[in-house]
Amino acid sequence: MNYLLTIAFDGKDFCGWQFQPGARSVQGVITEASAALFKCKCLITGCSRTDSGVHALGFKCTVKPENGASIPTDRLPLAYSSLLPSDVSVLSAEIVADDFHPRYTAITKEYEYRILNSPINDPFLVGRVYRFPTPISDEGVERMHRAAQYICGTHDFASFMASGSKITDCVRTVKFCNVERRNGCICINVAADGFLYNMVRIIAGTLLEVGRGAMPPEEIEAVINSHDRTRAGSTAPACGLYLKNVIYGE
Repeated sequence: MNYLLTIAFDGKDFCGWQFQPGARSVQGVITEASAALFKCKCLITGCSRTDSGVHALGFKCTVKPENGASIPTDRLPLAYSSLLPSDVSVLSAEIVADDFHPRYTAITKEYEYRILNSPINDPFLVGRVYRFPTPISDEGVERMHRAAQYICGTHDFASFMASGSKITDCVRTVKFCNVERRNGCICINVAADGFLYNMVRIIAGTLLEVGRGAMPPEEIEAVINSHDRTRAGSTAPACGLYLKNVIYGE
């Protein structure tokens, strides 16, 4: 039996999704809870390797019990709730084919980056948003959204990849990239067929340059075409990043 779980987690107290010896990982706590639930070792495979501090609203992972144990999918979220810590929840579960891979089968991933644009700290949002104190007007948010449209489409995104990354094929297709002010935060939503290392955080840092007036929206096209990391903005902190959704084909 191979279960596909949709999970949410607050990443601020995790080293990321991926298991690391001596560190607290989301994969680690899911592995421990699954072993207790299914009474056997379980193979846990995630849809992405999130960095330390990154959050998820709709992360996907598969759970494959070694003993082939079967539990009704509608019971799994509640069953996991008694075994998982308070910063991780299983939202839903479904059965998938044995050869289903949550990372390589994905056709679209969507991320959201949240920016608290305030000179004053909000103690209830610490570790869950990036606080950017420089004021950005509604016009600045509109400029950010206009700039984000240059990111859409199929491009070589080497300018938006972390320096030192060994990936050589940097071509990705961004399906949409939108910026809006919502619930007191500036939110950047971007979906693509795949992302380079730190790509969303660099997009966020670059769009903030546009928002504060340091870069015109039209310059984004030249930044992309340059394939030069130094032309883009800084890498925004991990605390504002959320994996929002993962979409699979039929």
